[in-house]
Amino acid sequence: MPLVEDGLKMAPPILIGIGALLLAPLLLPAAGTVLRPLAKATVKSGLLAAQKGRELVSEAMESFEDIAAEVKAELIAEHRGAAPAPQPEEAH
Repeated sequence: MPLVEDGLKMAPPILIGIGALLLAPLLLPAAGTVLRPLAKATVKSGLLAAQKGRELVSEAMESFEDIAAEVKAELIAEHRGAAPAPQPEEAH
């Protein structure tokens, strides 16, 4: 009777699968109403983080461009033989 015993061992997973298939139409819409706000909040957080990242990069690039302009002005002044005027440091 190994065939019957093997069949009985497989019965619970098969019954669980059949039950899941029968309950899926009832459970999926309920899960969707719960998961949709969570998915929207996750996407919103990601978009806000990306926007903040773009702002930080933009500020860093602006600072770098300011420093590069100051250095360029100093190099031009040094090339002409004039001492560069000290620049007041800005607080950021």
